[in-house]
This record gives sequence, structure tokens and C-alpha cells, in this order.
Amino acid sequence: MASVTFDRATRCFPAMDRPAVDSLDLEIEDGEFMVLLGPSGCGKSTCLRMLAGLEDVDSGSVLIGVRDVTHLPPRDRDIAMVFQDYALLPHLSAADNIGFALRIARMARPPARQRVRHAAAVLDLEQYLDRRPGTLAGGERQRVATGRALVRDPRAYLMDEPLSNLDARLRAQTRARIVRMQHHLGITTVYVTHDQLEAMAVGDRVAVLRDGVLQQVGTPREVYRRPANTFVGGFVGSPAMNLLRLPLSAAGARFGALDIPLARGTLRAAGAPEIVLGVRPEQFEFLSPEDRETPGLDLVVDAVEDTGAVVHLHTTATSGRARAELVVRLPGRPAYGEGASLRVAIRAQEVHCFSAVTGRRLPGDTASAG
Repeated sequence: MASVTFDRATRCFPAMDRPAVDSLDLEIEDGEFMVLLGPSGCGKSTCLRMLAGLEDVDSGSVLIGVRDVTHLPPRDRDIAMVFQDYALLPHLSAADNIGFALRIARMARPPARQRVRHAAAVLDLEQYLDRRPGTLAGGERQRVATGRALVRDPRAYLMDEPLSNLDARLRAQTRARIVRMQHHLGITTVYVTHDQLEAMAVGDRVAVLRDGVLQQVGTPREVYRRPANTFVGGFVGSPAMNLLRLPLSAAGARFGALDIPLARGTLRAAGAPEIVLGVRPEQFEFLSPEDRETPGLDLVVDAVEDTGAVVHLHTTATSGRARAELVVRLPGRPAYGEGASLRVAIRAQEVHCFSAVTGRRLPGDTASAG
């Protein structure tokens, strides 16, 4: 086991007008499950391949433990990688695929078989060891690929979107097995995904990237509760955070006739006559038709997204002459249909405030850090 460090690591491709990974500074602790998260093309898989030695590092360095591996070939880095397409050998059984790296390393057969059996037990694969990959379901093939990495006892596991080919049920089952395995073994794991729900479910910490630049690192709770900028706020969370560009008043932000009170420190830090206000779908409160005293927004429901567990209302909000499209999640299972009208209040103590100039989070906002 070992820590992993990216020290201003940069990778450039000739066909790109910007670095694929730009001066990445990231420290991954020994035994940590770190998730690299971001949209397609943000550089997260390139980071993983730089760590694995499959991509060159144009400047900066990559360390595993205290050892600089920047220019070492992949075979000398003592890491194990699970690829998106699993890369199993079709003519070998599951057991032989799992033990293939041990065979290449010329490990004696008895200890090699013991390692294969142990990996199969951890991943619940004992009944599939004699079968070839072509006869296995997607989740079983993924576990075989994970087992092949597991038997090597490496210093770090690297996983490049290993669940993207699975359906929703298998993804949930398999990621739970991966998390249990990682916690059981305590081996440093770097996991790449574009699925922010998956990242929040598995990671000890999450590193969010955009266009090759690291945006924020923190626990899933920290990244969700206190996004560093509008990109992180809009990317992490499903549905996405509502982002409203609003003028500032003496007391806060103004949406039409509605004043949203903000902390004085936030108003001082804004440095512009406008602010970007972030409101999560769950940060609204329903107002009864009789409650006309509480300031609120009038909504018209444009579409209803019923996921079974929760209902999201896609709405058009109005206040005075101001209009905006908002996604709202109310407690319970509200029975609103398309075209329905309702009123909601914004929980001002939970809003997120960002600079209208830089997009960065403003100090002194009132969103909960807990």
C-alpha cells in the first residue's frame, strides 16, 4: 500500500489547444478510496493513465509513496488496473483470467491457486471459476477483471469507469462489492467515473475536474454541501442545482419582487452588482394557498419527474416580472400534474452564493457546512 501524489502533473496532446491535464496537484492518502469525477473529456482517465504509466507526463511528476514513478514503465510501478472493457482473455476460464498476472510472474502453482480462491471468495465468484468470459453476465465479467487486479496485492488499484457497461441494478450491486473489498483490503484506490451519484456513493473523497483543471477536492458531503464554484454546484447533484443570476439589493439578492436575505460578508465579497445564487431542488418549502404573508415564488408545473422514491417538479417560477426555470423537490409525494400552480419559499439560510464575475464560492454565505 502507498500514497499517490500528482505534483503539477501536466499532459498535452498535439491535437488539443489546451492541456488534457493541467498542472494537477492532488495527494491521495495511503488506503484512501479517491474518485476522479467529471464530464466526458475532462481529463480524468488521462490522469489515471499517467499514474499507470500508459500516458507520458509532459511536466510535473507522479509519485507512488515516496518513489517518483514519472518515467518508469508500467510494469515497474506495482499497480493493478481495471479497464472499462474488462480486457479478459476469452479462451481462458475465469480462474485462469484471475490468475494470469501470477502466471506471468511465474508464481508457484499452490500459492497462486490460493490467491485466486481468496479473490473469488471476496468477490463471490467461486461458482464461476470454471466458466469462460463469454458465458458470464456483465457483472460477473467485471468481478473477474477486479479479481485479476486483486490477486496481485499491488500498492494501488486503478479503476477506469469499471461499471459503465452494467445496467442500474448490477451497477449498484457491483459497486457495493468493490467498496467492501477496498475497505477490507485497505489498498489505495483511484476510481474514475462521470457518474456523480456513483462518485458520491463510493468515494472517501472526490476530486472534480473540468477541462483538465482540478476544481475541488473533498468528501462527498463537503463537495455537495459547499461546492467551490458554479461548475461543481451544477455538476454534483441530481437534479442539478438551480443557478440564478440576480441583482443585489441592500439586504440580499432580488428576484423580481422577492428579496432573498444574504449575509453581510457575502454582500461585501460579491464585488459586483450581481450574484449567482445556487438553490438545490430540496431547498424549497411549500406555502399553503392561505399563507400570503410569507414571501415566496409562484410556480407553474411544466413537467413531473416521478422516480418512485421522490418527485421532482420542473417548473416556471415568477415573482413580479421576473421568470426562471426551476427544479423543485418537495417532501413526501406531492400530487401535482402538468399545469398545476403552487407557491414555495426559498430557505435563505441554505442558499449557495457565487461570484457573478469568477463563478467562485463567496465567503460568508449561509449554506450549511454540516
